[in-house]
Amino acid sequence: MKFLHMIYMVLMLVITLPVVGQNSLEFRGQLSAYGAYNPDSDLDVLLGGRYIPELTYSHNLRNNNSLDFMASANIYGSVLTRPFDANTADGDVQPYRIWARYTGKQYEIRAGLQKINFGSASVLRPLQWFDEIDPRDPLQLTNGVYALLGRYYFMNNANIWLWMLYGNEKTRGFEVVPSNENIPEFGGRFQYPVPAGELALSYHHRTADTRDVIGLPAYEKVPENRIGLDGKWDVEVGLWFEAVYVVKAKDMGQLTHQHYLTLGTDYTFGVGNGINVVAEHMLASFDEKAFTFDGAVSNTSAATIMYPLTLNDNISSVFYYSWEEEAFSAFVSYEHQFRRLVGYVMAYYNTETTQLLQQNELLYNLTGPGLRLMVVFNH
Repeated sequence: MKFLHMIYMVLMLVITLPVVGQNSLEFRGQLSAYGAYNPDSDLDVLLGGRYIPELTYSHNLRNNNSLDFMASANIYGSVLTRPFDANTADGDVQPYRIWARYTGKQYEIRAGLQKINFGSASVLRPLQWFDEIDPRDPLQLTNGVYALLGRYYFMNNANIWLWMLYGNEKTRGFEVVPSNENIPEFGGRFQYPVPAGELALSYHHRTADTRDVIGLPAYEKVPENRIGLDGKWDVEVGLWFEAVYVVKAKDMGQLTHQHYLTLGTDYTFGVGNGINVVAEHMLASFDEKAFTFDGAVSNTSAATIMYPLTLNDNISSVFYYSWEEEAFSAFVSYEHQFRRLVGYVMAYYNTETTQLLQQNELLYNLTGPGLRLMVVFNH
């Protein structure tokens, strides 16, 4: 029920506000059905489906301001099975997005269960602080966070973000330790244009809870600060970086200090319809002391390749390589747009050592080789 009472009060308030122009109420949804075969798993067949209904309402105010509301749910069910032998089922109905937004001329304020993501990197993302988007997921699904977010846009294209989170206990991105859901989190981001690109500085403070984390001292409250710097430029090729430093106020061994640095580039080659290639490399270090890099250090490279075969057909791929573990993961997807459906044929190989790959709990990322089929209907 977090934030729902506040959204209900705003909904009641909107009835009394002066209306200019036409309001809009829209219902849409996304229905997906999928199946997968993973021969290395004990339960080698996956069958499932998901429906995400979405209701949006826009209320126009004077001075070109507006109030917008969104409510959507994640309704899913799946079964992992070895046909005629064993199986396990999972399913639930959960809130997916529930938020209210007030938009002015150069600013917006949004409250509720929402998606917050930012940064320059596209695959290996140190600034993946609040989402769990997996580059291998064509639907880009992610759980939201309960937050109050404000953004202001300056006339020179600079912008500032301020946020407060509350009631979010799950790990996100590269987090190992969950947050204490009873203590607010807060932070902000300032993004500024520079010649041929932009630079941004981000900060976040949260309180971690290690009581359920095996191998760490059990603390209910562990203050943690994060600072991130990222930039992106378009100079013949795309160039970007993301750097993040994370420090905890209590001794967590090698998890006391964390350092991440991603360098990336992209280019579209003029071959056929255009081959877009993205390459990134991330250095990650976990240390007892800051900037010593004498603890656990890892290097991971990633690449994506995308090629439009026709207006209705696309092929894309995502590759990961861990240099320390000499472990390779690959994902290739073929997409075809039908009149009202989208079909996907996906082949993959996931290594068993995937601690630096994005783990999205909305997806089943099974290890080993596999084949996945999916059909999506949007209305």
